Amino acid sequence: MKMLIEPRSGSLQGLTSSRNRYGQYVRSRATPVNPNSDAQGVVRARLSLNAAAWRALTDEQRAGWESLAGQMSRTDALGQSYTLNGFGAYVSVNNNQQAAGNAVLSDAPALVTPDGLLTATITLTAAAHTVAYTTTPLPAGARLFVYASPQRSAGRSYESDLRLVHVSAAAAASPADVESEFNARFGVPVVGNKVFYALHVYTGGFRSGPLSTSKVVSA
Repeated sequence: MKMLIEPRSGSLQGLTSSRNRYGQYVRSRATPVNPNSDAQGVVRARLSLNAAAWRALTDEQRAGWESLAGQMSRTDALGQSYTLNGFGAYVSVNNNQQAAGNAVLSDAPALVTPDGLLTATITLTAAAHTVAYTTTPLPAGARLFVYASPQRSAGRSYESDLRLVHVSAAAAASPADVESEFNARFGVPVVGNKVFYALHVYTGGFRSGPLSTSKVVSA
């Protein structure tokens, strides 16, 4: 239900407040789904390891992450900008490092702002699933992170559930073949369904802003 109230986000008792492109709304609170999937287990284990490693850092190292955090801006559910704290910066960078297959960093790196993709063209059928992109190949050390949604109705225009399904090799050339990884996660694409994507370029622990797109499965 749309509401003309003060901006707020989160749950209180049986109600959840949020916003979308039409404005602020309130809905009944839903119990989160907890499938305990393998992918979910990997993320939880990674967060636990990061938390333990953060406690083992020196005061000087944590101060370095706090300094980096002040340069890392994010946008919350209400569209407001904020900066991370030191632990948030440490987790963000090292989650990306681990997803890319790189070593965890104890010392805060210099902030890197990777250039995003210029274009992306999705080929999506039951037998082929590729992402063609420019600029190609990616710069030295850069990787493509492909986030995709479960298969949705073709009439859907917005999606918030995007999951990492593919990480390219460093300096990989277009196109990226994501068929086997997507199918293992979400099943063989069904003609007429829609898939949403967010495509990021990764460099040195940081991701570019997303190139967002979607594609309906064709025959």
